[in-house]
Amino acid sequence: MSLPPSKPVAYLCLALSMSMVGCYVALTKPLVAAIPVFLLAWLRFGIAAVAMAPWLRKIEGEAPINRPTRQLLFLESFFGNFLFTLCMITGVSLTSAVSAGVIMAAIPAAVAVFSWLFLREAASARTWWAIALAVAGIGLLALAPGQAGVQAGNLQEVSSLPSRTVVGHLLLVAAVLCEASYAVIGKKLTAALPPKRITAIINLWGLALSTPMGVYMALQFDFAGVQSSTWWLLLLYALAASMWTVWLWMTGLRTVPASQSGVFTVLLPVSAALTGVLLLGESLQPLQMLALGMALCSVLVATVPLQRSRSQSTH
Repeated sequence: MSLPPSKPVAYLCLALSMSMVGCYVALTKPLVAAIPVFLLAWLRFGIAAVAMAPWLRKIEGEAPINRPTRQLLFLESFFGNFLFTLCMITGVSLTSAVSAGVIMAAIPAAVAVFSWLFLREAASARTWWAIALAVAGIGLLALAPGQAGVQAGNLQEVSSLPSRTVVGHLLLVAAVLCEASYAVIGKKLTAALPPKRITAIINLWGLALSTPMGVYMALQFDFAGVQSSTWWLLLLYALAASMWTVWLWMTGLRTVPASQSGVFTVLLPVSAALTGVLLLGESLQPLQMLALGMALCSVLVATVPLQRSRSQSTH
């Protein structure tokens, strides 16, 4: 494998990755209004598989993939690609991009906890305070008036229920846990494989997992009824979600510890909320602003002490 990037380059990769994730989290709202969720996921993985075909080639000097690494690749795709995609795009469709931004702000705290549990990276008492702040922010969000969700395809029945916002929030919380798993497993994978191969292989697993329902939905779907602008947005979403963001994140993780990488996930909720406000015409209500502020405070509490302790341990 090539040498790991320098810290400034790694930080830039992580920041760009999470900013792009936040943007496409918000932009899936118009996509799921036109294309059923499972079909959307299948098309995303299929488009990216074609684009990343050259990345599947084994590079010279790369060790064979052993069984533990194969298992990690499957788990990375199952949690970070497949489940995250389904929970995230369904959750956004039932709530709003702003709500998604608030809930996704819990990712740094979740990453810190998962890093402590599975990677044995140190977690301070402030990390647990960060979790409390993140949970309080999500709880406060539940008090805000419901946002009008998108009613489309197989989501119409769910969207008509009074509890659809609660369901959307729960799905977004599940997406947070999937993203935390993605960060921790990804750190292990970068020690065994180059970022491009990781990106291409986990996308293939996502394609395999989504194919049964994707084909079923495709056989019933009217592709001619989709506007050309939606297809262009789908292409951008597929390349950003399956290719660019994953490669950038895996590249950054080669240098940055998983727990420290959590600080960069603050850009996910910020960019998701801003995209919802600037491009989708959503508004920030006072309770949502307060909830987002609490969630962002949890980011500082969770990551700044870990960064300082990490810096001190290297001098």
